[in-house]
Amino acid sequence: MRALATIMGIIAPATAFAASGASEEGSGIFVWIFLGFFAMIVVGQLVPAVILMTGLVKGATAKTEAKTEAK
Repeated sequence: MRALATIMGIIAPATAFAASGASEEGSGIFVWIFLGFFAMIVVGQLVPAVILMTGLVKGATAKTEAKTEAK
């Protein structure tokens, strides 16, 4: 247990110093390209999901015709 506390005590300040100089110039063009690509994937998955849900709602709320079979 004491070894775990010692390791955490060593690692925690190192990560704090590593994070102190994060991206001062802003996001680059490749970050925006990646985010745009990700957004296109999300929208591409949402369109069929919305179509499926509207069909499900229409099917669940539609009146069914009484089927009679002649025997």
